[in-house]
Amino acid sequence: MASGNRHRIGVYPGTFDPITNGHMDIILRATGIVDHLVVGVARNAGKGPLFSISERVELIRREVEALEDGRTNGTTIEVRPFETLLMHFAESLKASVIIRGLRAVSDFEYEFQMAGMNARLNPRIETMFLMASDRHQFISSRFVKEICMLGGEIGHFVSPRVKEELLRRFAKTA
Repeated sequence: MASGNRHRIGVYPGTFDPITNGHMDIILRATGIVDHLVVGVARNAGKGPLFSISERVELIRREVEALEDGRTNGTTIEVRPFETLLMHFAESLKASVIIRGLRAVSDFEYEFQMAGMNARLNPRIETMFLMASDRHQFISSRFVKEICMLGGEIGHFVSPRVKEELLRRFAKTA
């Protein structure tokens, strides 16, 4: 999607604890917007993640590597951890856009406020919202973890690789 010599870099930030099919849908759709996509994995210890940051980065890398080349529109995808202010991370990458996924109206107010704050910090970096596809609107990492922990089927919400990791993790805590 580059025009002339312009190389558009986008950042899709999140905790991704774990990465879901909804996240992967946003990643695939973002490849139609940017030339290089950085999936920024936030440390976010305040959320008490199930997986360490290195485990989350590795899970996402495996998911991204499993994508068929033709599905990414020629966009390169990189997975990197970060623990700084999102805008500082985006600036360090020379990103021009931050990609955010929205599932429901309830997500919008928080995301709208964050986009406004980010615009004040650096008005040259745009925030772009992608609405979750209808089949992914209800998926959240928190719900996936809870369903798995209680013995429910999560195969519709995550890839087989992520499901295996979740089952392994909850088998250790049982």
